Amino acid sequence: MLHREWDFNIAQQDAEFRDDLREASGIGKKKGKKVRGLHARNYRFASCFQRGRHLGPVLSHQVRALIGEGNQAYVDGNIPEAIRMMQEVIRIEPRAASAWSVIAQCYEDSNEPKKALQLRIMAAHLRHDADEWERLAAQSRDLGYNQQAIYCYSKVYSLDPTNVDALWDRASLAKEINDLRAARHSLLAILKRFPHDMTVLAELRPILIEVSDLPLCASLYQTALEHYQTVQPLGPAQPIDPSLMDQPLPNQTFGFIDILVLADLYNTMAESDNAIQIVRKGCRWLQGRAGQRFWDGCADDREYDLPPEDQGNMNTERSGDIQPGHYPLDINARHRLAIARIKLGDVEEGKMHASIVLAQDVLDYAALFGEIADSYFEREMYADARPIYEILGSEPATSSLYVLLQVAVCRRMLGDLQEAAEVYKQVIDADQTNNDAKMKLAELYEIMDEPRKALELVYQVIDSRKRRAHQPEATPTPSATQPQGASLFEEKRTKAKIPAPGKSRLTLAELKALEEQREREVSLGYSRVEDLWPRMRHGDAEAEREWMMEAEKLVEMFRETRNLFVTTRDYDFKGMFPKRRIQRRDDTEEDRMVSRLELNERDRHTRKAKDDSQASDKVDSFRGVTFSNWLRIFMQYTFVLTKRGDYDQAEEVLRHILLSNAYRDSNSQDTIRITIITCAIHASKFSIAVEQCRKMINTHQFNNEAFRLLLVSLASGHHPTDPFVSSTLQKHTLRELRLHDAAVKTPELMKWNAIGRKYNLSSSGKEEPSKAEEEVDDEAEIPGPAENNATEKTAIRMPTKHNPIIVTLYGQMSLAAKSYQSAICKLVSLSRIYLLHAYDYCPEDPVVCLSLAIASLGRALQRQSDNRHHTIAQGMAFLSQYRTLRKSSGDEVLEEVEYNFGRAFHQLGLHTHAVSHYERVLEIAEKRGNEYASVAKEAAYNLSLIYVTTGAVPLADGLYRRWLSI
Repeated sequence: MLHREWDFNIAQQDAEFRDDLREASGIGKKKGKKVRGLHARNYRFASCFQRGRHLGPVLSHQVRALIGEGNQAYVDGNIPEAIRMMQEVIRIEPRAASAWSVIAQCYEDSNEPKKALQLRIMAAHLRHDADEWERLAAQSRDLGYNQQAIYCYSKVYSLDPTNVDALWDRASLAKEINDLRAARHSLLAILKRFPHDMTVLAELRPILIEVSDLPLCASLYQTALEHYQTVQPLGPAQPIDPSLMDQPLPNQTFGFIDILVLADLYNTMAESDNAIQIVRKGCRWLQGRAGQRFWDGCADDREYDLPPEDQGNMNTERSGDIQPGHYPLDINARHRLAIARIKLGDVEEGKMHASIVLAQDVLDYAALFGEIADSYFEREMYADARPIYEILGSEPATSSLYVLLQVAVCRRMLGDLQEAAEVYKQVIDADQTNNDAKMKLAELYEIMDEPRKALELVYQVIDSRKRRAHQPEATPTPSATQPQGASLFEEKRTKAKIPAPGKSRLTLAELKALEEQREREVSLGYSRVEDLWPRMRHGDAEAEREWMMEAEKLVEMFRETRNLFVTTRDYDFKGMFPKRRIQRRDDTEEDRMVSRLELNERDRHTRKAKDDSQASDKVDSFRGVTFSNWLRIFMQYTFVLTKRGDYDQAEEVLRHILLSNAYRDSNSQDTIRITIITCAIHASKFSIAVEQCRKMINTHQFNNEAFRLLLVSLASGHHPTDPFVSSTLQKHTLRELRLHDAAVKTPELMKWNAIGRKYNLSSSGKEEPSKAEEEVDDEAEIPGPAENNATEKTAIRMPTKHNPIIVTLYGQMSLAAKSYQSAICKLVSLSRIYLLHAYDYCPEDPVVCLSLAIASLGRALQRQSDNRHHTIAQGMAFLSQYRTLRKSSGDEVLEEVEYNFGRAFHQLGLHTHAVSHYERVLEIAEKRGNEYASVAKEAAYNLSLIYVTTGAVPLADGLYRRWLSI
């Protein structure tokens, strides 16, 4: 075989070569022996193929003659002449592919491979051969021309879309040179041909995270999970035990690591609900329990509760029909659940998971410890974050400057200034150049009335900055780059674009002129809004459209002004052009602190509050309109939006205005929150109303008006009932109840928190501080001005007697949740009862008596009641007491009393007594003639139910026609 392949005639081969030259030049005729048999058929097929594919334009006789001469020169070994002839061909006809190839071969023979590569790339553009582009990409990559290689791989894919290897090579090379855009494009193209390929997703994930395209990454992983769950509805072929996670998984399946990745993506994007569902459903699917969908009905994570023997001191009581599943869950997945629950606001469930994670060895799970602490810190739960940071800081392997600084911040926020100062000292001892820690420590010394120590630290920071300013900047050494002529592309990639030095910015005078123009526009718009408002209120549709257009312009102009929404909200709005323009914030802050401390040291008795000029510089208007008028426009605009059905836009505007430093005072904050509550009630968004009411309760501690606002917001109806009985509101109310009870009984255990401006139980109390300080609000509380109002720093007055409102409120929550036993006699940690305790506090309140009657009758009708008749008698006694107290208000309440008695007998099944009371309500309504201001319709409806039940359909029909018809 080998002998026959290498057995050829040199003369014959030389003749065939000359025939090829004649064919290329078009001169003479091709000579050669005839080919017969199988070789003849192959030869004719190849010739037809070559004749059928004309690459490039039809060459003229002159060009063909020049090509022939150039080929002859190359054959004769005259390389310079061959190059000259082919260059002439290219000058006449640049699209002659053979000329480019011959020149490339000439440079290749002359040992100049870089020039040869360039010329071959030019020739490849004329041939459109994918294989040739792939060879050129490999040569470019070997020579280090990465950008050129990426371009060649792109040409391969454009010519042959089925060549996935070219895309993979392009993505790998782009990732090596940090060209994330090209790598992302290539991997997404591969993913289109091979959907849900986990290997490609694993390569694509870090690239998408680097370019901050988290939504796309989460979407790809979510669709992949849904695909594999559809393909394997009962889970993988071999269910995965979390305790055996070291076992390798098949390549093409959605594994446990991918579940964690998707949960992390959702947590990072603040989509904690999705993260919880992914961990619960994903681990259930991996364990082969995908069919157990009834767990999705549980709001908590009882599916993965620890077995009772492993719970230790942790007591997790679950209510409901579904018992805990006690299924195993890997510690990493439980960590994701803890983070998601804490971020979502379900703190109790999150703490349960976090306690299991924190029971592990800190050296093995330091990263998990740190993330849980950071989650607590973000929620401003410093009492829970502090011990975790301290555990990390106590181990040399897990301690860092970041951990120590977090410990110091937590101690400072909890009021332990001396301990925070000690931590800052440790940080400074470890890093003498840490100016931020020195400034924080100086602030603590100033608060602790130690100005000498604060001055010394500030002087050190100023000296350090001065020395740094005089040090010459290190000039970057030019890196060795490829010669520009060696590659057709710019191989050196810049990481950041440098702005053009010639790009001009507006001068101060131009900015002031522009501001004056906008002020005139605001003045005209405000005048127009004021003029149109009376017409709009009278129903003029045209005036309403024009008013909305002008108001929208004003609102958006206010929201787009960055000076009104600064990140440091401790400073009031000082106008668009404040007198002191801060160019270097750090140095200015240090100089201001030095001046203040020197003044304190010279005259300690005449010391002023910091930043005395802030109050005088405060501006109460913006572009000629006072902030109170701006707020009125915002309220009117959002009311109209809500009335039109665009509540989401109204809520967005109000929440944005809530963050403005122009409305930092408590009155403005309360006004905006009440506006949000009003719009939410109109749009039936009662959960939003409850959220804002809870913030009002936190802001106005020990004030009953905030609780009354909550009750007014959820006055009546089925839709407000769900937010009223939600677990978060019940827990919040119970915490306020405990704080109020502790303030009356053990005021020495109450500790004033100057940062949050509210009382909390100290650590020496019976209740853990985390229980008293935990908040599950979706937003952090916004503190008011600290410098301008000295009264904000002083502690509010604690109550001296028990409050029946909050106790009654919690009892009514239990009533609405149909937990009558809890409403009557459920014991809390202080061995108190709710509604009966409220009756002790205020026995002459008819609402308390009525609530006790409802709770007693509801309990009596439950199967668990062990003394039903006694409970009914007790309920009727409270109802009689309610009637006695209510009748003292006058005859106008007789309908209410009669209706409640009729409703009580109706519930007990005593229809005869119920009918008499209902009929009495209708008689009173007939006499007064105002059926809409009474409970006559409710009484008529209940009475009709009794008639229908007892077979008196004509009587029920009469009630329908008289009272229940429109």
